[in-house]
Amino acid sequence: MNDSFDLLDYAPMRLQDVDDVLALEQSVFPHPWSRANFTDSLTSGYDAWVLRDAHGALHGYYLLMPAVDEAHLLDVAVAASLQGRGLGRYLLDKAAARARGLGMASMLLEVRPSNMRALAVYQRYGYAEIGRRRAYYPAHQGQREDAIVMRYTL
Repeated sequence: MNDSFDLLDYAPMRLQDVDDVLALEQSVFPHPWSRANFTDSLTSGYDAWVLRDAHGALHGYYLLMPAVDEAHLLDVAVAASLQGRGLGRYLLDKAAARARGLGMASMLLEVRPSNMRALAVYQRYGYAEIGRRRAYYPAHQGQREDAIVMRYTL
């Protein structure tokens, strides 16, 4: 792990974080979550965390939904200007540690086949494809895109 990550503030996501989280989300995803998606997740008590630098700039975040013995990684993102530096892996490490701490046996996620960068990160991390959800995501011009369902055993 990169020692400079120790200088970052890793903290539970709060409603006050939603503006920054939404801005980051909109900057990195072609079909971003809405403000309501984030606020509903927080008010539902999902496990959500942010990563900020010493100046308060948001570097990344993730949201986990525990379900029985499996945590669903609902959303994870790193600021575009910081991608490729190991922050995604760092957030996956933190999410896996949280899931273990909640007594989960595995983590599940969906990813677009067109999101090759994220798909490669998940595969390198150890996630394995376990299925597909047909026409799961909205895509351009009213089209739909499949979701690759992946699992990581904790």
